[in-house]
Amino acid sequence: MARYIDASCKLCRRERQKLFLKGTKCYTEKCPLEKRGYPPGQHGQSRRQKISEYGVQLREKQKVKRSYGLMEAQFRNYFERALKQTGRTGETLVKTLERRFDNVVFRMGLAPSRKSARQLILHRHFLINNRIVDIPSYLLNPGDVIQVREKSKKLELIHSAMKRVKDTAMLPWLSLDKAAMAGTFLQVPERADVPLNANEQLIVELYSK
Repeated sequence: MARYIDASCKLCRRERQKLFLKGTKCYTEKCPLEKRGYPPGQHGQSRRQKISEYGVQLREKQKVKRSYGLMEAQFRNYFERALKQTGRTGETLVKTLERRFDNVVFRMGLAPSRKSARQLILHRHFLINNRIVDIPSYLLNPGDVIQVREKSKKLELIHSAMKRVKDTAMLPWLSLDKAAMAGTFLQVPERADVPLNANEQLIVELYSK
């Protein structure tokens, strides 16, 4: 499977917005976006040209796609799936992406980033409803319980990620029991509750061309 192997921080700089791809580093002054808030490359600082309507739509799509760590074919498949469902396509797309296993692990604070969450899932460190699931793209349903496997509860990566999670900051569609290192996907989130700074309607317009 194709995957992005270049520096993740370049993606944030290209979108001129923190996509939280590097976990802890994104919250510190070491974040490259804090020092170089312009696109990467030789002419990054000199890019002042007016962006076309297509360019604005493309950047919005790239921002969302990169936030969730997806390749183009994967993202397009999610869009096609959302298109077939009732309701607003853009909102349905975001709500579906939020149901991904790797995203929920990240949102719960069991991993510092979605990339780390994918790695932990692939290495079979998590259970869903007491069964091992090693598919990062698995879509959770309301009531599904995620828990850290017994033999994985001493992993420093998970503990350090959980230390940064405040109980008051937990998203309303998730719950987490830190002592048991387990959480529940309570419900499919409403778009207004998803902390994603993006205009998904522009993605719909882009793919509708």
